[in-house]
Amino acid sequence: MGLLSIIRKIKRKEKEMRILMVGLDNSGKTTIVLKINGEDTSVISPTLGFNIKTITYHKYTLNIWDVGGQKTIRSYWRNYFEQTDGLVWVVDSSDLRRLDDCRSELHNLLKEERLSGASLLIFANKQDIQGALSPDEIAKVLNLEAMDNSRHWRIVGCSACTGDGLLEGFDWLVRDVASRIYMLD
Repeated sequence: MGLLSIIRKIKRKEKEMRILMVGLDNSGKTTIVLKINGEDTSVISPTLGFNIKTITYHKYTLNIWDVGGQKTIRSYWRNYFEQTDGLVWVVDSSDLRRLDDCRSELHNLLKEERLSGASLLIFANKQDIQGALSPDEIAKVLNLEAMDNSRHWRIVGCSACTGDGLLEGFDWLVRDVASRIYMLD
C-alpha cells in the first residue's frame, strides 16, 4: 500500500479536507473565513503570513489555510500546496486596475503540479460594491475558458461583508472534493 493510499484512507475515516485560500491582498480572504465561521468581521488587519481555521461544515472538517496575498509573500504560497484538496481563489471584483495581476497570479498557481487535483472555487468578491464586475465578466478577464478541462472549477459571486454567495460556493467546493475523495458517502 502506497503512501497516497494510506493518506486517503486516513482522510476517508476522518472526513477531513484541506482548503487553501489565496488571492491578491485586500481581496477579502480573511473576511470570508471569519464570516463562514460566524465570527466578527468588523476589525480585520492584513494577513502577514497565514491563518489556519478548522471548521465543521456539514459532516466534514475543513482545515482552511488563509494565506496573505501581498506581492512580497506570494512566492511563499508554494509552501502550502501539499495535500490541498480544494483551492479557493478570491478576486476583488471592484479592483479593476489589478485584474491583470490577478489573472497572472492565478494562472501561475494553476501550473503547480501539487495543485493539479484540487477543486478550484473562484469567489468574485465584493459584488456589493457599485462598479464591481459580474462573475461572468471576471471569468472572461481571468481567461477561465483556457483552463485545463480536467480541473473541476466554479466561479461564484459573493460579498464577504454580507455573506451573500459564501454558502453556495462552499457547498459546491465541499461536494466536489467529497465526490473525489470520499466518493460522496
